Amino acid sequence: MKVYRLKRKFNGYKRGTQFYLIVESEFIGVKEFVLRTKDLTNSISINESELLKNFTFIKEIF
Repeated sequence: MKVYRLKRKFNGYKRGTQFYLIVESEFIGVKEFVLRTKDLTNSISINESELLKNFTFIKEIF
């Protein structure tokens, strides 16, 4: 599982909020990601450009 952190305010979440990458899918060249907050209460679905623009990869957890 991968952990990401917000670079800037996004979708009502403040900068620095940590998310787990739950699902990564690709259909006809369009990548979609589902992220959940670290406390597992909320989830968001975003595309690849939003992930690269607003999130920073922190670490991978096994």
